Amino acid sequence: MKILKIIFWLLWRVWFYVMMGIPILIMFPFLVISILKEKWYPHFFVMARIWAKCILYGSGFYYKIENQQKIVQDKNYMFVANHTSMTDIMLMLATIRNPFVFVGKKELAKIPLFGFFYKRTCILVDRNSSKSRMEVFNRAQKRLHQGLSICIFPEGGVPSDESILLDEFKDGAFRLAIEHQIPIVPITFFDNKKRFSYTFFSGSPGLMRVKVHPLVPTTGKKIEDKKTSRKLKNR
Repeated sequence: MKILKIIFWLLWRVWFYVMMGIPILIMFPFLVISILKEKWYPHFFVMARIWAKCILYGSGFYYKIENQQKIVQDKNYMFVANHTSMTDIMLMLATIRNPFVFVGKKELAKIPLFGFFYKRTCILVDRNSSKSRMEVFNRAQKRLHQGLSICIFPEGGVPSDESILLDEFKDGAFRLAIEHQIPIVPITFFDNKKRFSYTFFSGSPGLMRVKVHPLVPTTGKKIEDKKTSRKLKNR
Protein backbone atom coordinates (compact mmCIF):
# COMPACT_ATOMS: atom_id res chain seq x y z
CA MET A 1 0.00 0.00 0.00
CA LYS A 2 2.83 2.40 0.86
CA ILE A 3 4.48 1.69 -2.50
CA LEU A 4 1.24 2.59 -4.30
CA LYS A 5 1.04 5.87 -2.37
CA ILE A 6 4.61 6.73 -3.29
CA ILE A 7 3.92 6.00 -6.97
CA PHE A 8 0.76 8.14 -6.83
CA TRP A 9 2.57 11.03 -5.17
CA LEU A 10 5.42 10.85 -7.68
CA LEU A 11 3.15 10.84 -10.73
CA TRP A 12 0.80 13.44 -9.27
CA ARG A 13 3.59 15.85 -8.31
CA VAL A 14 5.18 15.53 -11.75
CA TRP A 15 1.76 16.14 -13.32
CA PHE A 16 1.33 19.31 -11.22
CA TYR A 17 4.54 20.78 -12.67
CA VAL A 18 3.52 19.71 -16.16
CA MET A 19 0.23 21.54 -15.60
CA MET A 20 2.20 24.66 -14.67
CA GLY A 21 3.77 24.66 -18.12
CA ILE A 22 0.96 23.56 -20.46
CA PRO A 23 -1.27 26.68 -20.16
CA ILE A 24 1.79 28.94 -20.49
CA LEU A 25 2.82 27.21 -23.71
CA ILE A 26 -0.72 27.44 -25.11
CA MET A 27 -1.08 31.14 -24.26
CA PHE A 28 2.58 32.03 -24.80
CA PRO A 29 2.18 34.51 -27.72
CA PHE A 30 -0.62 36.36 -25.93
CA LEU A 31 1.27 36.40 -22.64
CA VAL A 32 4.33 37.87 -24.31
CA ILE A 33 2.26 40.59 -25.98
CA SER A 34 0.55 41.44 -22.68
CA ILE A 35 3.88 42.18 -20.93
CA LEU A 36 5.27 44.45 -23.65
CA LYS A 37 3.70 47.48 -21.96
CA GLU A 38 2.95 47.93 -18.26
CA LYS A 39 -0.48 49.38 -19.02
CA TRP A 40 -1.43 46.04 -20.60
CA TYR A 41 -0.85 44.19 -17.32
CA PRO A 42 -4.61 43.74 -16.61
CA HIS A 43 -4.78 41.57 -19.75
CA PHE A 44 -1.87 39.50 -18.46
CA PHE A 45 -3.65 39.19 -15.11
CA VAL A 46 -6.76 37.71 -16.78
CA MET A 47 -4.61 35.05 -18.43
CA ALA A 48 -2.77 34.44 -15.16
CA ARG A 49 -6.10 33.66 -13.51
CA ILE A 50 -6.91 31.19 -16.29
CA TRP A 51 -3.47 29.62 -15.79
CA ALA A 52 -4.07 29.31 -12.05
CA LYS A 53 -7.47 27.69 -12.42
CA CYS A 54 -6.15 25.24 -15.02
CA ILE A 55 -3.48 24.08 -12.57
CA LEU A 56 -5.86 23.80 -9.62
CA TYR A 57 -8.61 21.93 -11.43
CA GLY A 58 -6.15 19.93 -13.54
CA SER A 59 -4.41 18.73 -10.37
CA GLY A 60 -7.66 17.66 -8.73
CA PHE A 61 -8.20 20.67 -6.47
CA TYR A 62 -11.43 22.59 -6.12
CA TYR A 63 -11.98 25.61 -3.93
CA LYS A 64 -14.70 27.22 -1.85
CA ILE A 65 -14.50 30.93 -1.05
CA GLU A 66 -16.17 32.58 1.93
CA ASN A 67 -16.31 36.31 1.36
CA GLN A 68 -16.74 38.52 4.41
CA GLN A 69 -15.52 41.52 2.44
CA LYS A 70 -16.76 42.85 -0.89
CA ILE A 71 -13.80 43.76 -3.09
CA VAL A 72 -14.64 46.92 -5.03
CA GLN A 73 -13.38 47.26 -8.58
CA ASP A 74 -11.00 50.10 -9.45
CA LYS A 75 -9.80 50.39 -5.86
CA ASN A 76 -6.33 49.66 -4.46
CA TYR A 77 -5.90 47.01 -1.78
CA MET A 78 -3.11 45.23 0.05
CA PHE A 79 -3.93 41.51 -0.05
CA VAL A 80 -2.16 39.37 2.56
CA ALA A 81 -2.45 35.64 3.24
CA ASN A 82 -0.78 32.80 5.08
CA HIS A 83 1.89 30.99 3.05
CA THR A 84 2.30 27.22 3.28
CA SER A 85 2.33 25.91 -0.28
CA MET A 86 3.19 26.69 -3.89
CA THR A 87 -0.54 26.51 -4.58
CA ASP A 88 -1.01 29.71 -2.55
CA ILE A 89 -0.04 31.65 -5.69
CA MET A 90 -2.66 29.90 -7.82
CA LEU A 91 -5.38 30.08 -5.19
CA MET A 92 -4.80 33.80 -4.64
CA LEU A 93 -5.16 34.42 -8.37
CA ALA A 94 -8.32 32.30 -8.48
CA THR A 95 -9.81 34.10 -5.47
CA ILE A 96 -9.22 37.76 -6.32
CA ARG A 97 -10.56 39.31 -9.52
CA ASN A 98 -9.09 42.78 -9.07
CA PRO A 99 -5.74 42.96 -10.90
CA PHE A 100 -2.89 42.84 -8.40
CA VAL A 101 0.87 42.43 -8.47
CA PHE A 102 2.72 39.92 -6.32
CA VAL A 103 5.70 40.96 -4.23
CA GLY A 104 7.81 37.82 -4.06
CA LYS A 105 11.27 36.42 -3.57
CA LYS A 106 13.60 36.62 -6.56
CA GLU A 107 14.51 32.91 -6.32
CA LEU A 108 11.24 31.97 -8.05
CA ALA A 109 12.48 33.68 -11.20
CA LYS A 110 14.74 30.66 -11.72
CA ILE A 111 11.81 28.31 -12.39
CA PRO A 112 11.83 27.47 -16.13
CA LEU A 113 9.13 29.18 -18.22
CA PHE A 114 7.19 30.37 -15.15
CA GLY A 115 10.17 32.47 -14.09
CA PHE A 116 10.29 34.25 -17.46
CA PHE A 117 6.94 35.91 -16.79
CA TYR A 118 7.33 36.06 -13.01
CA LYS A 119 10.32 38.39 -13.10
CA ARG A 120 8.68 40.62 -15.71
CA THR A 121 5.35 41.07 -13.95
CA CYS A 122 6.01 40.74 -10.21
CA ILE A 123 7.93 42.94 -7.82
CA LEU A 124 10.98 40.89 -6.88
CA VAL A 125 12.73 41.31 -3.57
CA ASP A 126 16.08 40.09 -2.30
CA ARG A 127 15.38 39.76 1.41
CA ASN A 128 19.11 39.94 2.17
CA SER A 129 19.48 43.35 0.51
CA SER A 130 18.24 46.56 2.14
CA LYS A 131 18.58 48.31 -1.25
CA SER A 132 16.29 45.73 -2.83
CA ARG A 133 13.70 46.25 -0.10
CA MET A 134 13.72 50.00 -0.76
CA GLU A 135 13.23 49.41 -4.48
CA VAL A 136 10.14 47.37 -3.65
CA PHE A 137 8.50 50.45 -2.14
CA ASN A 138 9.24 52.51 -5.26
CA ARG A 139 7.95 49.85 -7.65
CA ALA A 140 4.86 49.23 -5.52
CA GLN A 141 4.08 52.94 -5.53
CA LYS A 142 4.30 52.99 -9.32
CA ARG A 143 1.96 50.00 -9.63
CA LEU A 144 -0.54 51.52 -7.20
CA HIS A 145 -0.60 54.72 -9.26
CA GLN A 146 -1.44 52.53 -12.25
CA GLY A 147 -4.57 51.40 -10.42
CA LEU A 148 -3.29 47.97 -9.40
CA SER A 149 -3.38 46.31 -5.99
CA ILE A 150 -0.50 44.55 -4.22
CA CYS A 151 -0.30 41.04 -2.79
CA ILE A 152 2.28 39.99 -0.21
CA PHE A 153 2.64 36.86 1.89
CA PRO A 154 3.77 38.61 5.10
CA GLU A 155 5.52 35.57 6.57
CA GLY A 156 8.19 36.18 3.95
CA GLY A 157 8.31 32.56 2.84
CA VAL A 158 7.23 29.06 3.78
CA PRO A 159 8.60 27.92 7.18
CA SER A 160 11.00 24.96 6.85
CA ASP A 161 9.33 23.47 9.93
CA GLU A 162 5.92 22.35 8.64
CA SER A 163 4.55 22.06 12.16
CA ILE A 164 4.45 25.89 12.28
CA LEU A 165 0.92 27.00 11.48
CA LEU A 166 1.71 30.70 11.05
CA ASP A 167 5.18 32.19 11.11
CA GLU A 168 6.23 35.65 12.34
CA PHE A 169 5.06 38.45 10.05
CA LYS A 170 7.51 40.77 8.31
CA ASP A 171 6.35 44.39 8.32
CA GLY A 172 6.76 45.20 4.60
CA ALA A 173 3.11 44.70 3.65
CA PHE A 174 1.90 46.85 6.53
CA ARG A 175 4.43 49.62 5.89
CA LEU A 176 3.37 49.76 2.24
CA ALA A 177 -0.32 49.79 3.12
CA ILE A 178 0.10 52.57 5.68
CA GLU A 179 2.40 54.69 3.52
CA HIS A 180 -0.03 54.51 0.61
CA GLN A 181 -3.16 54.57 2.80
CA ILE A 182 -4.68 51.49 1.20
CA PRO A 183 -6.83 48.99 3.12
CA ILE A 184 -5.43 45.59 4.07
CA VAL A 185 -7.49 42.53 3.14
CA PRO A 186 -6.48 39.46 5.19
CA ILE A 187 -7.10 36.10 3.52
CA THR A 188 -6.82 32.63 5.05
CA PHE A 189 -5.98 29.47 3.10
CA PHE A 190 -7.08 26.61 5.36
CA ASP A 191 -6.10 23.49 3.44
CA ASN A 192 -3.16 24.26 1.15
CA LYS A 193 -0.51 22.74 3.41
CA LYS A 194 -2.52 19.53 3.74
CA ARG A 195 -3.24 19.39 0.02
CA PHE A 196 0.18 20.33 -1.40
CA SER A 197 2.98 21.04 1.05
CA TYR A 198 6.66 21.28 0.15
CA THR A 199 7.16 17.70 1.35
CA PHE A 200 7.30 15.87 -1.98
CA PHE A 201 5.68 12.59 -0.96
CA SER A 202 2.57 14.05 0.61
CA GLY A 203 -0.73 15.71 -0.18
CA SER A 204 -3.87 14.79 -2.08
CA PRO A 205 -6.46 16.29 -4.43
CA GLY A 206 -9.52 17.77 -2.78
CA LEU A 207 -11.15 20.88 -1.32
CA MET A 208 -9.25 24.10 -0.65
CA ARG A 209 -11.15 26.51 1.58
CA VAL A 210 -10.57 30.26 1.39
CA LYS A 211 -11.82 32.98 3.71
CA VAL A 212 -11.64 36.65 2.74
CA HIS A 213 -11.80 38.56 6.04
CA PRO A 214 -13.12 42.12 6.57
CA LEU A 215 -10.60 44.73 5.49
CA VAL A 216 -8.40 46.63 7.90
CA PRO A 217 -8.47 50.37 7.08
CA THR A 218 -5.23 52.33 7.17
CA THR A 219 -6.63 55.81 6.63
CA GLY A 220 -5.01 58.16 9.12
CA LYS A 221 -2.59 55.50 10.32
CA LYS A 222 1.13 56.21 10.68
CA ILE A 223 4.17 53.96 10.32
CA GLU A 224 4.29 53.67 14.09
CA ASP A 225 0.94 51.86 13.89
CA LYS A 226 2.33 48.97 11.84
CA LYS A 227 2.74 46.84 14.97
CA THR A 228 -1.01 47.08 15.47
CA SER A 229 -1.58 45.97 11.88
CA ARG A 230 0.74 43.01 12.37
CA LYS A 231 -1.59 41.76 15.09
CA LEU A 232 -3.69 40.45 12.20
CA LYS A 233 -1.79 37.23 12.87
CA ASN A 234 -3.79 36.74 16.03
CA ARG A 235 -7.20 37.32 14.49
